[in-house]
Amino acid sequence: GWLFSVLLQAIRQISQKTISTASRRQMANKVPEYQKMFQEDNGIPVHLKGGTMDILLYRTTMLLTIFGTGYTLYEFLMAAMPKKNQ
Repeated sequence: GWLFSVLLQAIRQISQKTISTASRRQMANKVPEYQKMFQEDNGIPVHLKGGTMDILLYRTTMLLTIFGTGYTLYEFLMAAMPKKNQ
């Protein structure tokens, strides 16, 4: 009843106040900088031009892909040749 409506009204007021008074920081527009970096013809593939994190993400993805493929092939091989009961 009335407790729920009071609680709902309080939550509504708090949320509106929080949203309306939140500080907004102006961020510098880095798009031209990124465009220049990614469009530069330096022989580096576009998926690695972002730097160290891109390289780590790429290598981790390749490692997991190779491991996953190998493990899948191993499991298929084990499933195709069941153990013989003696």
